[in-house]
Amino acid sequence: MKKSLLLIVLIGSVNILLGQVNTNTPYSLFGLGVENKTATGGLTGLGNTGIAQANPFEINLFNPASLSGILPKSFLYEFGLNGTYSTLKTSSVSESSTNGNISHIAIAFPIKKDWGVGIGLLPFTKTGYNIDVENSIEGSTDVYITRVTGEGGLNKFYLSTGFKVVKNLSFGVDVSFLFGSINQESLAYAGSLVSINDQNYYGGVKLKTGLQYKLPTFSGVETTLGGTLELPTSLSGTQTRSSYKTTSSGTSIAIESEVENDLDNFELPLTYGVGITSVINKKITTSLDYRKLLWSDTNQQQNNESYANQSIYAFGVQFVSAKEKYSYWSNIKYRAGVNYNTGFLKISNQQIDSYFVSFGVGLPMKKYSNDYFNISYSYGREGTLSNKLIKENFHKITLNLNFVGKWFDQRKID
Repeated sequence: MKKSLLLIVLIGSVNILLGQVNTNTPYSLFGLGVENKTATGGLTGLGNTGIAQANPFEINLFNPASLSGILPKSFLYEFGLNGTYSTLKTSSVSESSTNGNISHIAIAFPIKKDWGVGIGLLPFTKTGYNIDVENSIEGSTDVYITRVTGEGGLNKFYLSTGFKVVKNLSFGVDVSFLFGSINQESLAYAGSLVSINDQNYYGGVKLKTGLQYKLPTFSGVETTLGGTLELPTSLSGTQTRSSYKTTSSGTSIAIESEVENDLDNFELPLTYGVGITSVINKKITTSLDYRKLLWSDTNQQQNNESYANQSIYAFGVQFVSAKEKYSYWSNIKYRAGVNYNTGFLKISNQQIDSYFVSFGVGLPMKKYSNDYFNISYSYGREGTLSNKLIKENFHKITLNLNFVGKWFDQRKID
């Protein structure tokens, strides 16, 4: 019954996830929007660390090599929800907004001992903005306002696999299919109302590899090293444009009707990451990650904006008392983390950085179960008030349901 109900929820969630908009920031105007910071299991509460995490009862999106640790005959399935309350500030005004949606759907299962497979769907980028732009009228001191609104983003469907190469060393591969559209409308009034609607479609394939190596246990400390490499890729784009103008008498005149154009490819950079996770006496887990995205090698630029190399630093710690193996309270996981992101977007020679701190708990679904209900809270900041830019402060709640099933067991008939 639980499996059938979960299947219905997962299938019904796909349509919601594909159509969602879960951001409201002017920085999503640039490129393909802002990166979706999704993490599975309890990793959000750990500052989005996970390159060296290898938990056989949790799905890990950060490193496909972790799939080698899935136990035989088990089946992992998970979906998540998040909600964000954010405040945008300039030097003179402030505006608040609330967003919430499904964050991801993922499953993982073993092919055989020491070899696992994962499948999932989640947002890759998110776009949502409403901006007024002041324009000068040529040959005049007068100005007119263009209101630009946008929504949409790219989705990511991935297939991944991980297996043990030799004892303590695992290797994984992740193939991601990126697809989606960003819809932008521009409204300007200069004698008549002019509306331009652009639907920009992008798609492509992204390849990621990962390694994890478990060091020998020393004085009750189990340490795992991890590394990932994401190859650069190009996302091809097409645009469908419709435009019309409305005169002062109310007459609507079509200028263009669903005109299709090819867009320049959007380049995703070479990315590498390293991480280290230590488990101390099976009670305290620490994770430290570093990722580098080489955006400057893509040679992309928009107007007065440019892309800069991006660094992400993350640290997380988890505590579980584990005094009694079968005690509910002894198996609650307490988490905290911090994440600093230098950002990849440079505006007015100012790099748009961000940070967040997170706290979370993992609550067992029942007394003798590896199923967990993971809750985390994050507070963070993106952007700055310097150089007439915009600062965003946000509060985010994340809920992840993590189930461990045994779908491959066959019932015996006496």
